[in-house]
Order: sequence, then structure tokens, then C-alpha cells
Amino acid sequence: MDKLSILGNGPLEGRIPISGAKNSALKLQAASLLCEEPLVLTSMPNLADTRFMADLLRNLGVEVEWPKGEALCRMHAANITSTIAPYDLVRKMRATFNVLGPLLARVGHATVSLPGGCAIGARPVDLHLKAFEAMGADIVIEEGYVKAAALRGLRGAHINFPFVSVGATEHAMLAAALAHGETILENAAAEPEISDLANCLNACGAKITGHGTSTIRIQGVAKLTGARHDVIADRIEAGTFAIAAAAAGGNVFLEGARAEDLGALIDALRRAGVTVEVESKGLRIKRNGGGLVAVDVDTRPHPGFPTDLQAQFMALMSIAEGTSTIRENIFENRFMHAPELSRLGANITVRGNEAIVKGVPKLKGAPVMATDLRASVSLVIAALVAEGETTVNRIYHLDRGFERLEEKLGRCGAKITRSGDSA
Repeated sequence: MDKLSILGNGPLEGRIPISGAKNSALKLQAASLLCEEPLVLTSMPNLADTRFMADLLRNLGVEVEWPKGEALCRMHAANITSTIAPYDLVRKMRATFNVLGPLLARVGHATVSLPGGCAIGARPVDLHLKAFEAMGADIVIEEGYVKAAALRGLRGAHINFPFVSVGATEHAMLAAALAHGETILENAAAEPEISDLANCLNACGAKITGHGTSTIRIQGVAKLTGARHDVIADRIEAGTFAIAAAAAGGNVFLEGARAEDLGALIDALRRAGVTVEVESKGLRIKRNGGGLVAVDVDTRPHPGFPTDLQAQFMALMSIAEGTSTIRENIFENRFMHAPELSRLGANITVRGNEAIVKGVPKLKGAPVMATDLRASVSLVIAALVAEGETTVNRIYHLDRGFERLEEKLGRCGAKITRSGDSA
């Protein structure tokens, strides 16, 4: 397994291009199953997860053209040759479960293994399945597989989610695009990735309105064609690099970052003493000499503070003056990075869904281990400001969500190298 060796060495200076959003790209890839003509995605992030999804689509009969290193992916689902997504192709990543809805809508039946992914809580798929049942699907779960059928087609339904779920909202949208009649999603998620998916589906001929609000309406159509769509910039990658620049200090321009998607983080960074400037083509993050001030954050659905930036912000708060409280309201068991940050000298106490972070004057390098995708990059951020060398092991988690991370940071002055002999 690969590992990263990072030598804390002061401020970052330079420009970092922001890749297409992983959390959007994966659902856009699943959307190709609904289209009878090619769906072409540009600004595609080259990640372990997106490549893995491409392999699953090929297994289902989708023609996928995506040259290595390219940011353009062409998918053509003219003929779906399989409606089975086996355990070996679903267990590694939760987002692969999102092929169920499109297969059900397009073909009328599907058998998909229950998903895997990061170990950050149960994250059940009950809301997904209840939405499909409301649309007329018959569903059984046998031996770890979801078997769904709607041989006469899905029909529109009024679905009121008991709590906001990004995954369930996206999955219901995908299935409803080809359902008979209108589907109304109440208490729907409003994340930017939801709107990106809706815009792509609409370009393919879907009729979706209300995305970006808590009520989404989908008027089902008989078929979807193809389209060319540019994947939205990754707000989590942008936020991660913004926090890295805030921690290390310096002046970093995040090319392509969208301020409208990062309001809660921008507010928290400014309250912490970081200068955030909104420019026409991105964001500039500056901290030159000034200290950091402790800031409390609560993770919430968009437009609240993103759960996917919680670990990174905890790393930042570990060197801020004062005590901050970080509350995780989205996922249980998402403080696994706290003990690893403590190995670097951070003072963190976890109590249920709260982490109390008392800032320390400095961190010191040590061997640490990544436990999930966002936790792994929080350790990288802490390592950038720690004295001496930090080794981050098991970074396959990191490669699932960050494209060329060491290259992007290295161009801004970080001393970070990858090797392949970790245990």
C-alpha cells in the first residue's frame, strides 16, 4: 500500500486547479444508464472511485470511452446487457448502489448488492428503497442483494423524506426521470451536486424543476437522449485546499472554486482569522502572520457546514487559539480521525457527536493511519504544519476522492512524497 511522507515546512504559495466534483460525477455516470444516446462528461475527475464506477457500467453493457489521464468520459448505454451488479463490484464504494434506480427505470428490474464504502456509520439505503416502492416497485432483499422489479414501469409518486438525504434524493430523481407521471420529492436535499445532476438530466430530455430547494418535481418522460455536460467544480476539494492554505499560511488561489457552494466554510474561515477573497475565476485564501482563532461548527445539510469538511476543519482548529466545539450531525462514527490527529499532538476530546478541540501551539510529526476518505486528508493538513516528518499510511482512501493531491500541494511549496512500501 502507498503512503505519503510530509515534511512541515511553512506557508503555501501558488495556484491550485479544482477538479470536477467526485460526488456529482458518480451520479452522473449512473445517469448514463437512462440514456439511449451517448452521455459525454467533461471535467471528469480521474479518481479510484470514478474509474471503479466506469468498470461497473462496462459490466452492465455500457460502452465507456475514457482514456487514461483524460478529463472527458463518453458513455453509451444503447444496450444494457446485464441488470446484475454483483458484490465484488459494489462492495468497495457506496455510490455504485445508484445503478439500481436507473436500471429499474430503464429495464424494469435489477439485482444489486448492498453497498460498501467508508466505515463512517450505518448509512442505510432504506430511504432509497422506500422511494422506489412508492413508485410501484416490488423489492426483496435476499443474501445481501436487493432484487427490484417494476415490469410495467415505475409511476410517479409523492415522496416525503423523513430526513434530508443527498443519496436518496439523487437516487429518486434518477428513477423518476423515466417514471409514468409526476414525482414530487419533499424535504429533498439541496446540495449543489443535486442541481448538477438535475441540469444534466434536463439536458438529456428530463423535466425536473425545483432542484436546489426542498421540493423537487420530476415529470417523467418516455426516454432520455444524450448530452454533453461539464461536471461542477468539487466544493469539497476546494474547501480542503482552502483549509490547508489557512493552516499552513501563505497565499493560494483556488482556480474554479465556487464561492456560492462554500458559504458556510468561508464564513467559518473568516471568523477564524483567514482572509478569503472571492475573485471572478475562483477563491483566494490568505493568512500571512496572523494567528488562528477557535471557531465552533455544526455539520448540517447544505447550505450548512458540510460533513465532508468536518475532519479537515478539525485539523485546522487543532492549532487555533482557544477551544472549539465541532458537532457532527450527519453521520455517526465520523470522528475516527481524532485519535490520529492526537498522535500529532492535537488535544481533542470526543463526547458522542461532539469533539472538543483545544488548540495547541504546535504539532509534531509522527506515523499516522488513514481511516476513511476525508479523515486521510485531515492528516495531510495537520502534517503540513507539524514539526518534522509525518507518514500517512493506507492512503488508498485518499485516492478515492482527491486527484493528484501531492502534485497540487507540491506546486505550492509543500514537501510531500509518495512511496509504495507501507504496511
